[in-house]
Amino acid sequence: MNSGNDFVRSPDETGRPPWAAASNVEIAYTPANSSWMNRIECQFTALREFTLNGTDHASHREQGSMIRRYIAWRNRNTGNPRLRRIVDRANVA
Repeated sequence: MNSGNDFVRSPDETGRPPWAAASNVEIAYTPANSSWMNRIECQFTALREFTLNGTDHASHREQGSMIRRYIAWRNRNTGNPRLRRIVDRANVA
């Protein structure tokens, strides 16, 4: 007997509840709190500080080039004091 509540029925082979599969819905699980993301978010803070703040790139290509150059620089200079201050300030984990 169907209780009318699809949440209590078994998920399909993809792990989706029947109502999601029937509606072609993909479930995107998100954390109850975002602490697992904090480790990467502080890196984006540094990227924004070094490559985007105070700039007016003429094109997305130019902006992408600046971001790629920053990533290469960051990988070579992980101990840079300014970079460490920005990352440590943004890191709340």
